[in-house]
Amino acid sequence: MAKTIEEINRKIKEGKAVVFTAEEIIDVARKKGVKKAAQEVDVVTTGTFGIMCSSAAYFNIGHTTPKMKLGGGRTYLNDVPAYTGVAAVDLILGANALPDDDPRNRIHPGEFNYGGGHVIEELVAGKDIRMEATAYGTDCYPRRKLESWINIRDINQATLFNIRNAYQNYNVAVNLSDKTIYTYMGVLKPKLGNANYSSAGQLSPLFNDPYYKTIGIGTRIFLGGGIGYVAWQGTQHNPHVERTEKGIPKGGSGTLATIGDMKQMSPRWLVGTSVLGYGCSLTVGIGVPIPILSEEILEYTTVTDADIPAPVVDYSDAYPQAKPDVLGHVSYAELKSGKIKLKGKDVPTASLSSYPRAVEIAGILKDWIKSGRFSLTEPVELLPGVNSDITVRNFKERPIEY
Repeated sequence: MAKTIEEINRKIKEGKAVVFTAEEIIDVARKKGVKKAAQEVDVVTTGTFGIMCSSAAYFNIGHTTPKMKLGGGRTYLNDVPAYTGVAAVDLILGANALPDDDPRNRIHPGEFNYGGGHVIEELVAGKDIRMEATAYGTDCYPRRKLESWINIRDINQATLFNIRNAYQNYNVAVNLSDKTIYTYMGVLKPKLGNANYSSAGQLSPLFNDPYYKTIGIGTRIFLGGGIGYVAWQGTQHNPHVERTEKGIPKGGSGTLATIGDMKQMSPRWLVGTSVLGYGCSLTVGIGVPIPILSEEILEYTTVTDADIPAPVVDYSDAYPQAKPDVLGHVSYAELKSGKIKLKGKDVPTASLSSYPRAVEIAGILKDWIKSGRFSLTEPVELLPGVNSDITVRNFKERPIEY
């Protein structure tokens, strides 16, 4: 049995496509068997909703009168600095960007109440954003100062471009030290006081296509409430990690770079986020359709939380010191039970991502496909990626000489 994306798109156009979410397909395959399910099902939808730091937006604000060259000057959006070193009126705003007067961690732990991710959320919500800019002036761009308001409805382009999203598996963070620590994985209590994780598990996109057979460059996706695309493999994309017999990586592996029109998006699915003691970020909703082209692909989508092992890492020492130490592996089924067993101790668990929101995203994408609003694309294979450990090792072995 083999299908093509063209055939599935024809069924979508005719309103005849059979679509299930990655949660629903588990029971479907259990009842009907993989062979029959693969014959009947056309698409399985996935979803995830979590903090994704490597996210950003770029804008073209249009020219002022007289014209002004923002590149080389300083530009702020609601007091948050935007990067202007690309052109006269193109800006890039990173989710981690902070106002100059934010105290950071001088008063520890810092609250990081407002940053780039919050500006992105407010833009998508249609709010007016205060823009302040200074420039050095040129003969062709003579203006040197601008104080104004911008709104997503009025600027030429507003594009979300996230260079690392939808991590394929990730660490479970714990703290072996004697003091509370503040990390991007949340607040970690001393002496194994808690364990934090961040993944939708069986609903997460790359767990349902572990070898990237249907997800690639050009894949059309749900992004931030609108339609987006996989633009490239994400930074730190590393498919070469140890895997289970079912192909599930035992640690951080593949990643996706994503892109989409912010004017289609919603603040429900792009949420500015403050992480105590760490910084600001953006919580992003992503959903990826998996076309069922073969029995093999259908079987991948039947992955359950019990099938997925996550590495447990000490964030008081092993993580900050870039040590390869792993305290063990636990399944997402164990993590979602509310506690794991570690070093003979019951450790309470908590998720930094939202499984209910992931279910909702997969359901929305399912409805889009069934209604004919969303069709599938033919992807280009993701590049092999690199082993990110090499980058760490090179930094250690090649110090800068003065």
